[in-house]
Amino acid sequence: MAERFAQERHDPRVLALKAGLLVVWAAVSFGFCFLARDFQFMLGGWPFGYWMAAQGAVLAFIAIVVVYARIMLRLVPEDGVTESASNVDA
Repeated sequence: MAERFAQERHDPRVLALKAGLLVVWAAVSFGFCFLARDFQFMLGGWPFGYWMAAQGAVLAFIAIVVVYARIMLRLVPEDGVTESASNVDA
């Protein structure tokens, strides 16, 4: 039981990464929606604000997931956690 609680503790680096990515997520989600009307030029027959609010947000979310995955892959070997130890059944 003690091992399970030890695995659930979070590294401060991971918490800082999550907090930073959540701030980016919030800025993209709310920023694109509020600022979409300010972009007045057209792109492909549609206002640029529409493309940023509809497609730009999705691309930003995909980028957030990719950044998180890459950084976590780099942090896992530093922690010394092997794959068999991380797949312990509950």
